[in-house]
Amino acid sequence: MTYSANQPISGTAAGVPFTALPPRDDAAHAPLVVIWHLMDPPCTDSAMAAALPMAALPAWRLYLGLPLTGRRLPAGGFEELMRLGEADGVVNLFGPILSQAADEAPAAVAAVRTQFGIAPGPIGVAGGSLGGGVAMEVIAARVLPVSAAALVNSLVRVPGAVAVNERVFDFRYEWTDASRAVADRFDFLRKVTEIATAETALLLVSGEEDHPEFRADAEALERELTSRYRDRSRVRLHRVPGLAHPLAEPPGIEAAPQNVHAAAVDAAFTAWFTEHLTSVVH
Repeated sequence: MTYSANQPISGTAAGVPFTALPPRDDAAHAPLVVIWHLMDPPCTDSAMAAALPMAALPAWRLYLGLPLTGRRLPAGGFEELMRLGEADGVVNLFGPILSQAADEAPAAVAAVRTQFGIAPGPIGVAGGSLGGGVAMEVIAARVLPVSAAALVNSLVRVPGAVAVNERVFDFRYEWTDASRAVADRFDFLRKVTEIATAETALLLVSGEEDHPEFRADAEALERELTSRYRDRSRVRLHRVPGLAHPLAEPPGIEAAPQNVHAAAVDAAFTAWFTEHLTSVVH
């Protein structure tokens, strides 16, 4: 089967909406990078594909839509999503999205491999913000055999994201046993041993204008991982001047031209996966 290089293909795999970008050459044997978007712009799989296309990478790029977003908004649409977040963003959104996105990844990847005739092989994962948290859960829980990963402004600890929301939206979040359980489950500083044991080549991209909580968590994660990796060169923290938390302009639902800061992230991701995924395969 022949595909046009870097031309988006939209579909659904095992119930998960996706946008796929084929490589320029050897589509059947090229490795696969699975990417999850942000809740901030770009907040859909198609918008993420436009923001971070990694066009020069000789690999399939598979952008999976997060649960409760994009083509899977809850009944009631965006207004219902906002209501769920206002009621309890940790229990209603963070927990379900992180757990479901990780759980459904293997079936979605298998379906895409079958649909496009992609041979089994190494996998890379990538994501931004909450999507970065999904990528880390996939690594830590061994959901997929991940060789390399690249994250931007990633969720590392749920309390960090809650603190940002408290400041931005001027409210005080009331923690409960249920929300603490979600925070504990998806505290990736506590999962550094599981992540380090996998020895996944991990790039952490941090915007210099991102929320201070996210920047601090990225720095802490890099310190903890480098102290545990046998080869410390396989963990890197890369700072991007001028990059705030989003990678695209609002609303970030539709595909839009790549901005200068996303281009810097795109270049960093492409270089990392070229070094740690595609060059290893080829």
